[in-house]
Amino acid sequence: MKKWIWLSAALVSILVPVILVLSSIWILIHPAFLDYEYKLKNFPPDEYGFTTAERQLWGKQSLVYLINSEGISFLEELKFDDGTPIYNQRELSHMADVKALVQLSIKILTGALLLFLGLTLFAFFAKWTKKYWKAITTGGWLTLGLIGFILAGTLINFDELFTQFHHLFFTGDTWLFYANDTLIRLYPLKLWSDAFIFMGVVTLVGILLAIIGGTLAAKRVK
Repeated sequence: MKKWIWLSAALVSILVPVILVLSSIWILIHPAFLDYEYKLKNFPPDEYGFTTAERQLWGKQSLVYLINSEGISFLEELKFDDGTPIYNQRELSHMADVKALVQLSIKILTGALLLFLGLTLFAFFAKWTKKYWKAITTGGWLTLGLIGFILAGTLINFDELFTQFHHLFFTGDTWLFYANDTLIRLYPLKLWSDAFIFMGVVTLVGILLAIIGGTLAAKRVK
């Protein structure tokens, strides 16, 4: 039993950063984040003519595609008033790859939450709650290290961090686009820089709750 408890506690510590980071990413996919970004005074205007309303329209439609069950035809059918598709084939291919990544992250987050719930129940019924709360605290510290690395990279050299992120999750140069491509016009680098920082801040709140809450709870358990 002790071996299973030790393994379960270690798994709890690993699940904490997975849940915190993926949950913060899920928040970024919400259309409200786009509304916030597009209305910032220092948000770069589209040099090729998109208004804020147009950015909100096409940007939100694209986010819907990432979380729905539709195929790439959902984006192929999006057209400007003159009948021109808003995305070219290169952009459509990239969006399909992004959707696969987003859908995978949703499955991982769902599985992590269910496993975490099961381990929580196991901890309370098997009476190893002190180790459980200590594992939560450890998971908080692990997440802090990860987010600290991401935030440091964002502030020091976001371009390099952004490039390495895409090399990690996408093959070749399929994620590189021209300045007049719709994806760049809807989601300029400023938006991604803010997104990484926002993800770090939101996750940091979860980290503090895990570290402080786990520490206090562990002390209360005899």
